[in-house]
Amino acid sequence: MSEQEQNIEIIKKGYDAFVSGDVETVMSLFDDNIEWVHPGASAISGTYHGKGELATYLTKMAEKPLEVRVTRLIAEGDTVVALTDVTVAGERGRDADVFTLRDGKTVRVEIYGDTALMERVYGARHTAAHQ
Repeated sequence: MSEQEQNIEIIKKGYDAFVSGDVETVMSLFDDNIEWVHPGASAISGTYHGKGELATYLTKMAEKPLEVRVTRLIAEGDTVVALTDVTVAGERGRDADVFTLRDGKTVRVEIYGDTALMERVYGARHTAAHQ
């Protein structure tokens, strides 16, 4: 099996575990120093470092009904792109989730999706006013 095929299998395993609620398996697929980037200005947007911060992010995500269906996985080198259909709190969107893997673990994830949808569902991030 090629590196790309192995990486696709790791990402597929993660989505399958996520859908079935197997948090332990999901977390086992991430490097301890994972960096997760969720763009936008929603209450869940931001850059999360390490498994602790990632667990907090995933807990916030789970506060709303969430379904993710992978439609395609594309790999090149240490990168896997997952094209997904997402339904969160009844709203539908499509994401491209970009995973970077090293030594069989995901070290970085960057989500490309509908940031306005996430703001509608999770609310806007509260920031301090600039003076």
